[in-house]
Amino acid sequence: MKQFVLGSAFLMFISSLPSGASNDHAISVAPSKIEPQKVAFLQSFGDTLPPIGYVNFCREHQADCLPEAKFADRVQLTGAKFRELEQVNDQINTSIQPVTDIDLYGKVEYWTYPTHNKGDCEDYVLLKQRILMERGWPESTLLITVVRDENNEGHAVLTVRTDKGDFVLDNKRREILRFADTPYTYIKRQSERNPLVWISLLPPDSVPQTAVSASSSH
Repeated sequence: MKQFVLGSAFLMFISSLPSGASNDHAISVAPSKIEPQKVAFLQSFGDTLPPIGYVNFCREHQADCLPEAKFADRVQLTGAKFRELEQVNDQINTSIQPVTDIDLYGKVEYWTYPTHNKGDCEDYVLLKQRILMERGWPESTLLITVVRDENNEGHAVLTVRTDKGDFVLDNKRREILRFADTPYTYIKRQSERNPLVWISLLPPDSVPQTAVSASSSH
């Protein structure tokens, strides 16, 4: 796995950016996804280093990494909202062909929006996040998240913060699941307060893990 390094240049880069601070039918999904049979919300354990791919992405797309001025904690997950998540997730999953950064760009780790309808896991995530924001979803509820998948490889998903729990949009599956119903180990994600800040999802007393590259999995 690749190691992530956060240098003084990125700290200076962060400091140079501006700071920011319904009635509907019931959700038409299986009760097991919504009812609190398992832990519904991800727990965080303090700041950590961002993935180097995200650091470089923000150098090229500074406007896309600024925090919104208005903070929203969680989205009320109505039936219409859940169907919108399903639509966006399915649309992007079916329109983008999974290709590694090495094959597409000749680089080990390169985060960007999908090019020529091709990309790897973090490219799917960036596009889903952008489209949902364009549809009015608050940035603070759409968090890029790095995990270890069922093969113990690095992978990126989009965590959606709702009043019914934290749900995951994943290019590996069409179904949208609550995070606890996925087979993943959750490593780190963006802070809901500032997308440039990343927080650890591993308890401090957990076994130390090698730094994860999201690009080691499509």
